[in-house]
Amino acid sequence: MKTATAHFLSALAVLALATYIACAYDPGPLQDFCVAIDDPKDILFVNGRFCKNPKLVSADDFFFSGLNIPGNTDNAVGSNVTAVNVDNMRGLNTLGVSIARIDYAPYGQNPPHTHPRSSELLVVLEGTLYVGFVSSNQDGNRFFTKVLYKGDAFVFPIGMIHFQFNIGKTPAVAFAAFGSQNPGVITIANAVFGSNPPINPDVLAKAFQLDKNEIEYLQKRFGALNK
Repeated sequence: MKTATAHFLSALAVLALATYIACAYDPGPLQDFCVAIDDPKDILFVNGRFCKNPKLVSADDFFFSGLNIPGNTDNAVGSNVTAVNVDNMRGLNTLGVSIARIDYAPYGQNPPHTHPRSSELLVVLEGTLYVGFVSSNQDGNRFFTKVLYKGDAFVFPIGMIHFQFNIGKTPAVAFAAFGSQNPGVITIANAVFGSNPPINPDVLAKAFQLDKNEIEYLQKRFGALNK
């Protein structure tokens, strides 16, 4: 009996150690980069935000109003994202969640983009959306797509390039939930052709198998050569 008990306790200790090791990892980044510094006077923010004195916290820190208001879709892509994240609801800090309302004009789109720090769960409230995402090179860049109607939901895995396109003749509305207080967003065309400073056109011409003049035209369209 003592031997069996000793074996059980040994197994329990190994399991506890394995659990500790498995849990002892760095937290996911909440900004694009965080360059280490030694001088405290140069600190701007850490991975997340500094915490407010609990005695000064109020209900307003956990409140946001306005998700019932349609966003202005009068722009080049015909969509508008109203994000509720740690920037405008400070109580979200450290909670690992955020949300956004997305409005689409008829035939408007939320163009191909990626969220580096979160998956996205999209729910359609009004309209008809053609949505999809592309898997990584390792998975063969497979394209997963679906047409969503009112009440439908679709999930975009973290880091995958995805989009939504309103294929209806009327405006559409969707809500997106994220597993991060600051999921981040990288709009592919803006990042590639609108970077500041611009990427060398020779690099992009070879990458996209296009003429250099075509690349420079795209960079002008997205503002990279005008910044």
